[in-house]
Amino acid sequence: MDDLGLPSVFRVGEFAAWAVAAAHQQAGALFAARNGLAATPEVAVGVREAAIAFRSERYLRVDGEAAFEWAPLSGDYEAADGWVRLHCNFEHHAEIACRVLEVPQERAAVEAAVRRRGRFELEDAIAEAGGVAAAMRTRQEWLAHPQSAVVAGRPLVAMAPLAGGEVFAGECGSAAGSSDVDLDLALAVASGFSHADSASGSSYAGSGLAPSTRPLSGIRVLDLTRIIAGPNAGRVLAGYGADVTMVRAPHLPTIRGLDLDLNFGKALRYLDLRTAAARAAFLDLVREADVVLQSYRPGALARLGLGPAELAAVNPRLVHVSISAYGSDGPWGGRRGFDSLVQMAVGIAREGMLATGAEQPVPVPLPAQVLDHGAGWLAAAGAVEALRRGGGLAVDVSLAGVGHALDALGRLDPAVGLAVDDPALSDIDDLLLRTPSAAGTLTHVRFPGSVAGADLGWPGPPPLA
Repeated sequence: MDDLGLPSVFRVGEFAAWAVAAAHQQAGALFAARNGLAATPEVAVGVREAAIAFRSERYLRVDGEAAFEWAPLSGDYEAADGWVRLHCNFEHHAEIACRVLEVPQERAAVEAAVRRRGRFELEDAIAEAGGVAAAMRTRQEWLAHPQSAVVAGRPLVAMAPLAGGEVFAGECGSAAGSSDVDLDLALAVASGFSHADSASGSSYAGSGLAPSTRPLSGIRVLDLTRIIAGPNAGRVLAGYGADVTMVRAPHLPTIRGLDLDLNFGKALRYLDLRTAAARAAFLDLVREADVVLQSYRPGALARLGLGPAELAAVNPRLVHVSISAYGSDGPWGGRRGFDSLVQMAVGIAREGMLATGAEQPVPVPLPAQVLDHGAGWLAAAGAVEALRRGGGLAVDVSLAGVGHALDALGRLDPAVGLAVDDPALSDIDDLLLRTPSAAGTLTHVRFPGSVAGADLGWPGPPPLA
C-alpha cells in the first residue's frame, strides 16, 4: 500500500481505515433500510483521511492557536526496573500520584521518587489509591497477565441482551477481533469497498424510520462520556445525523481542547447523577432515548441505580454502549485507564521503543491515540448495528480489546513504517474545516469517508461548557 498514514511499525493507517469503514458500513445499512434500498450503498474510506481523523485533537486550532496539551506531570518515568507512565491531566489524579510517591507536585521530585520504586508495585499502589498509572510491559508479559486472556476471549465489539444473557460478537467487529485478521479486508477497506449485506432482511430494524439523507436522523443519543473514546463515539453518531445530548456531571473535570474537538454537533445538559432528582430526570430522558453511551468505570452507574438492567426496565428497546479501559470482566475489569496507559500495559509502547533502535531507549507510543479513536468508531458501529437489530442490546468495547485487534494485524518493517512522514497541520489543509463557534473559529479535521447517497458530517459546532 502506498499510503501507510502515520509513522509506526504498527499498521495504524490500515486499522484506522478499517474501523471507520466498519462504522460507515453499519450506517449505510441503516440508511438503506430507512430509504427502501435493496442493498447497502458503497462505502469509501482512505487511509490518509482515517489516520488523520484518529489524531484530530492534535490538529484542532482555536483562532489559530493549539487548544490541547499534556499536563506537566503526565508522562513516562524511569522506575527501578523499567518504565511507568503517570496520567496527571486531572488535578486529583496528580494529587493521588504525588501522595503515593510522598512528594510535592514537581517534576524533578516525581522523577526521583519513581526511580526508587518498582514499576509493577507503583502501578498497583497508584491504582489502589484511586489514581491512574501503567507499567510498561513486554508483549510477553502482557500475554502472561490474566487480564490479557480475558480481553482475548471477548469479541472486539461484544453484544448481549440488555437485560442480561449470552455475549455474542457484533458483525462490525468480527474481522479485526479474530486472531487471524484478514489483512486483505483491511486493504480493500482502505481504498473503498461495497458491503453486500442487505439492510432489508427480516432480522433487522430500520424500515420504520422516515426516509432521510442522514442515516441516523431521528435517533436520540445520551452521551455520558468524557476525554476521547466515548466522546468520539458520540461525535460519530452525530456525524450520521443522530440527535446527541451530552449529559455531564458539573463536579467532574474535563479538558477544554478535547471538548471542543470531540463534541461537534451535540447538545449539552448538566445532571449530577448522585442526586435523586437528577437520576429521575435522567431516567425520563432514557425513556425517550434510543442509545445511551457511557464510559464510566464498569459498575459505577449500576451503583447509582442506573446500570443496564435499571435502564432496560424503563426502556426495553434501548441500546446501551459501554467503553472501558480493560474490559468489564477479569482482575482489571474495574481499573481506570486511558489510551496512553493501555499502550504501556499491553506492550505497544515497548515494541515501539525496540523498533527505533535508539541507544538510550524510551517508551514510544503510537503516533495517535489509536485505541481511543478506534474504540470510539467501533462503539459507534456497534450502536448502529444494535439499532438495526431492533435495540434491547448492550454493546461493550474496550481499549485493550482494540489493542489486541491492532496487534493481530502484524507489523511493518521499521525501515518502512518509521520512514512515513509525520503530517503537520500544513500538510492536511484539504482535510480541514473552519467552523465559527462561541469559542472562536475552530480549525478541525472533517468527518472522514463517505457512504454513497448519504449526507455525513456535523450540523454545528460543539457546545461550550
